[in-house]
Amino acid sequence: MIYLTRLQPQPPAPGTGVRLAIYQNQGGPIGNTEAIAYYLAKMEEALQGAQRFEAQLISFAELYLTGYALSPQEVHQLAIARDGEVMTQVGQLAHKYQMAIICPYPEKAAINGEIHYYDSINLFDDQGKLVKTYRKTHLWGPDESKIYSRGHRHKEEGKAFTVHKVNGFPIGLLNCYEAEFAELTRILALRGAKLVVIPTAADIWTLLSTGERTKIPYPDVSHNVIPVRALENHIFVAYCNRAGAETRLNAQGKTVLVGEYLGNSAIAGPHGDLLLYPRNEETLLIADCVSADYGSLHPEQTNYLVDRQSNLYGSLASELT
Repeated sequence: MIYLTRLQPQPPAPGTGVRLAIYQNQGGPIGNTEAIAYYLAKMEEALQGAQRFEAQLISFAELYLTGYALSPQEVHQLAIARDGEVMTQVGQLAHKYQMAIICPYPEKAAINGEIHYYDSINLFDDQGKLVKTYRKTHLWGPDESKIYSRGHRHKEEGKAFTVHKVNGFPIGLLNCYEAEFAELTRILALRGAKLVVIPTAADIWTLLSTGERTKIPYPDVSHNVIPVRALENHIFVAYCNRAGAETRLNAQGKTVLVGEYLGNSAIAGPHGDLLLYPRNEETLLIADCVSADYGSLHPEQTNYLVDRQSNLYGSLASELT
């Protein structure tokens, strides 16, 4: 594993910031329960590495616990309850290493007596308590819409776009494609988030449910979008992808490729500066996210959030004609 760090001599004091670790895992096996065990073991390895640098929060890639390129049948077989046995193990790891964990996974949930599957993220605090289950609200492409329900459509799910404190520092969660909707990061910033963490599965190609590969790579969001989201909201934004290829066993027992990923995780600062950016390989990125390290972006303390004219933006919440 490669370590990329941008650290001060001591971790941020409570309320001033957070020492964030982003684990860009090397893609591996998917599609069975053995894969879940494999990724749990890799999670503990990443936690051990992050603990050596006194990280306070660690994030993993989209659908980390199973891999991303799952068929609908595999999702139905492998989906995990938000508070079931597998998540109990994740919470125990958070407590063991005294580190908050952002853990993405395919979720199975009963809503109003009906079974739903979600592309979800659990946030655990450093004592292992489940703080938030965020369910992806903006699904990417036809395949995700075939497999998953859109999150936070029902009252019992709770609100989307909530802000939670880690080390006393306010953070928000989004999921992959949602980085590309400026409104979502803005909502979190207006609710007080100083860091938004976005697990992703941005790919070079992935296998669709039709058996075909996607035709073009995913856009380079790390360079084209993430720094902008950070700058326009004057916050930290982190993007957590996987590297390399995912594989599964086919009907003949042979290992076949099902997707290759960009390995373009990134951590951007409030001035739109890329703090850390890895190669396409297994990497642990660790950076101190401290708001006080950044002064005003503009002359005369100009601030985008303060200068918004929200009375003019009503059409954003409705269909434009």
